[in-house]
Amino acid sequence: MIRYDAGFICRGVALLALLLLGGCSSISYFGQLASGQLQLLHERQPVSSIIADPNSDPKLRDHLIKSQQARVFASSHLHLPDNQSYRLYVDIGRPYVVWNVFATEEFSLDAINHCFPIAGCVAYRGYYKPGDARGEAALQRLAGKDVYLSGVETYSTLGWFDDPIISSMLTWGDERVAALIFHELAHQRFYVKDDSEFNESYANFVEQEGGRQWRAERGLAPEKVSDATQRDQFTQMVLDTRDRLQKLYAEPLPPTEMRARKAAEFERLRNDYRQLRDSQWAGDHRYDRWIDAPMNNAKLLPFGLYDQWVPSFAALYKQVGGDWPAFFSAVEKLGGLPEVERKAALRKLAAPSA
Repeated sequence: MIRYDAGFICRGVALLALLLLGGCSSISYFGQLASGQLQLLHERQPVSSIIADPNSDPKLRDHLIKSQQARVFASSHLHLPDNQSYRLYVDIGRPYVVWNVFATEEFSLDAINHCFPIAGCVAYRGYYKPGDARGEAALQRLAGKDVYLSGVETYSTLGWFDDPIISSMLTWGDERVAALIFHELAHQRFYVKDDSEFNESYANFVEQEGGRQWRAERGLAPEKVSDATQRDQFTQMVLDTRDRLQKLYAEPLPPTEMRARKAAEFERLRNDYRQLRDSQWAGDHRYDRWIDAPMNNAKLLPFGLYDQWVPSFAALYKQVGGDWPAFFSAVEKLGGLPEVERKAALRKLAAPSA
């Protein structure tokens, strides 16, 4: 197990929690951020030690061996940072490392942001204990907000610390672990303060394209066309719903009528999904749980954050001929533009002519 100077850890975690991890409006919130990050730092172990230990669980060893192959590929082929991140491991004994609480106003798709000096504004508050997250969600609902609670497998400290592979990352298999490594290292490679849509869409593209190339590197068949098509169709359906709601909320309607039309849009989403599922997906029910659960604005926020500009970054990658260093250079140039110009450039990239 890696050991560190206790004073350095406490000072570092306190600063990190204050600056990076999601908003400190109270001492209790700050405290849970600091203690949660401190636990991760304190319990990290080198992956190489676990792999070399004959007493290690064979399944865990196998997962970690494959994770390190993906980690090498991330730096050698995708040109992502080459450091100790994801060469360490920690077992947290729970399904998620944090639970994020997203919130919006009743008639808005704009996230209620939480802002910090280094990371800027993010669209959620993170909690290391699900009970704390549920408590925050309940308070937001009492205040009349639309709220969505989502578990998170890992997160990036943007290079402040060597981020570990967390046991929660292993739940969905080795391909998912590789995808998360690519995604989070992309955040370390480049990050724009106060622009969650840019940051997450960019990292999501690196995750997706990196995953395709990682499969090809190992001689594996590409992801099944049906799976990719269904994911893209479902994502577009949700984004289309966001667009219709955005236009609806701009109309000067009384609250009662606005509320009814909002509910009708969510019901339209459910009906469109079921029609697509039954007519084109051979009855594949993989998204049923999400679609059948209660709907609100906050539930759509992750789609806007993680997917909105993915086509733009895909077009940018194609423009530079699939050259990763040139791609990252172009991303940095985009990220350096003023917000209005940046979004205009992203829209232009996403246009069919691009």
